[in-house]
Amino acid sequence: MQPPADESYYRATAAPYEPYVPLRGSHEARVAIVGGGFAGLNTALGLAERGWPDVAVLERERIGHGASGRNGGFVFAGYSLGEQALLAQRGEAQAHALFGLTVEGVHRIRRRIAEYGIACGAVDAGVIWANWFRDPEVLRRRQRLLAERYGVAWEWLPEAQLREMVRSARYHDGLFERDALHLHPLDYALGLAQAAAARGVRLHEHSGVRRLKREGAHWRIETAEGTLRAEQVVLACGGYLAGLERRIDRAVLPIATYVVVTEPLNERLEACLATRAAVYDTRFAFDYYRPLPDTRLLWGGRVSIRERSPQAVRRLLRRDLLRVFPQLEGVRIDYAWSGLMSYARHLMPQLGGRGNGLWWAQAFGGHGLSSTCAAGELLAAAIVEGDEGWRQFAAYGLESAWRPFGFLAAQAGYWRAEFNDWLKTRLEG
Repeated sequence: MQPPADESYYRATAAPYEPYVPLRGSHEARVAIVGGGFAGLNTALGLAERGWPDVAVLERERIGHGASGRNGGFVFAGYSLGEQALLAQRGEAQAHALFGLTVEGVHRIRRRIAEYGIACGAVDAGVIWANWFRDPEVLRRRQRLLAERYGVAWEWLPEAQLREMVRSARYHDGLFERDALHLHPLDYALGLAQAAAARGVRLHEHSGVRRLKREGAHWRIETAEGTLRAEQVVLACGGYLAGLERRIDRAVLPIATYVVVTEPLNERLEACLATRAAVYDTRFAFDYYRPLPDTRLLWGGRVSIRERSPQAVRRLLRRDLLRVFPQLEGVRIDYAWSGLMSYARHLMPQLGGRGNGLWWAQAFGGHGLSSTCAAGELLAAAIVEGDEGWRQFAAYGLESAWRPFGFLAAQAGYWRAEFNDWLKTRLEG
């Protein structure tokens, strides 16, 4: 039986859970978190682990509805802003510290999966960065930079070894990041929610916030069926903007990316991949993919300023998949979907507070698993302990994304990079 056209593989295969009731009536909380994705859930769990009482999470749809339940499931260190640019902008000490937050985020995800028994299909087999181009210098340069400036070792994969693991003539050499994993992101989000709820956090689905207003020393939060008075509020809505604080919303561009999942491939999967690692390539407009436990292949890629229908996503990504694995000609695509990520103009997360109890965490830009884990810890420490570690992101503030013109600039920039990738491929023959 074919799945519904608009259903993601993650939603179709997610572990069943008892839905969280909408907010009804009048309530109070020490902290209210708007957004039930990775950023909000990590903040809630960080607060709960520190013994902070009366925390409430308000989600407009269902837990993990947005990018947190729609992404590729890669867990690795880093940001959308590359390591070289981060070093140039912040200097060696601060760049190393910022990058280290995401390394620790990867480790914390492993620990939480184990500690809370989160059944999310985690595969701790690393990630491969496969070179689309013949010139190996892009790999060598990044390998040296990571080793010398960030203390991170990625293993060199010669072309012959890479092609034994990834059975495609498309790639030339690669790098292997061992300290990385991949997982079912929606099940991971649901596991975070259940861990937070077990520690006393109140979660409310179908509780979109309609109004946020300062009243004396508190914030008043209004939903369709209830109100909540809170001392502090965290806005963690990502690309699915809440429309509550104009300056915060205007600082991000919601950018779409696309994902498909094939039918079960059985032995055909082994004809493509002889590794359990996840894979992405060296183009700006790269493909990313990973094997799933039921022998399906999850495939993602492309960036756009708009979401597309499942039929359009299926058509676009099938073509991309067959460029890499022509041996899958005729494969059926069972699931296809799109989702919105939040990007800032500076390509770094926006993490901060105003000093009046309002906080925000957004713009994780396609690198959300480890960085949202880091952000949740920083905000929880700030709220409970007054820790100022979050100020490491102060240089990456709420710059306006200049919507709608920012959408046009982003799309033009993507097309330009895509053309450069195409041209370099053609010149290499």
